[in-house]
Amino acid sequence: GPNESSLLHLLAGINAGIVTSTATNPIWLVKTRLQLDRATKKEYKSSIDCIRKIIKNEGIAALYKGLSASYLGSAESTLQWVLYEQMKGLINERSKRLAREGNVRSQVDEAMDWFARSGAAGFAKLIASLITYPHEVVRTRLRQAPMENGKPKYKGLVQCFKLVIKEEGLVSMYGGLTPHLMRTVPNSMIMFGTWELVIKLLS
Repeated sequence: GPNESSLLHLLAGINAGIVTSTATNPIWLVKTRLQLDRATKKEYKSSIDCIRKIIKNEGIAALYKGLSASYLGSAESTLQWVLYEQMKGLINERSKRLAREGNVRSQVDEAMDWFARSGAAGFAKLIASLITYPHEVVRTRLRQAPMENGKPKYKGLVQCFKLVIKEEGLVSMYGGLTPHLMRTVPNSMIMFGTWELVIKLLS
C-alpha cells in the first residue's frame, strides 16, 4: 500500500545517504583542507599531494574525519522528505475535498497546487535545516582537524559538539546558517517543483 511504499522510499533514502556519505567523505575532506591551505600554509601542491600527506601524517582513517557528522546530515534529508510528504498530502487532500464538493478544477487551480507543493518543499528544507544544521559545523571542524598542544583538538562527534559549545557558545552551532538556507531552500523548491512537473507530464 501507500504507507509501505513511503516507508521503502524513506529507508532507501537513508541507505543512499549513508553510502554516498561514506564514498565521498575523502573528497570533501580534501576540498576543505585545500581551501584552508590556500588561505594559510600553502602545504599541499595538489589534491593527490594532499591525500598522500594526510595518509602519511595522520593515517588512512583521517580521510574519514567528519563521517559521523555526515551521517547526521542524512537525517536532515530524511526529515525534509517526511515533512514534505506530510504537507503534500494535506495539499492533495484539500484538492480532492474541493473536487468532491463539485468544484471544477481549472489550470489556475492546478498551477496553484504546484506552487503550494514547491513551497512545501522549501519550507520542509527550512525546518529540517534549522533542526539539524549543527552537524554542518561539527563536520567542517572535524575535517579541518586543527591541532592543540601537538594533538588534534577535536577527537570525535560528541567531543567536538561539547567543546565548540563550551568554547564558543550554542550560537556558534548556527554559524553560516543564512547562506546555507539561501542556497538550499530555493534549490529544494526548484528540484521538487521540477520533479512534480516531470511526473505530471509523464503521467
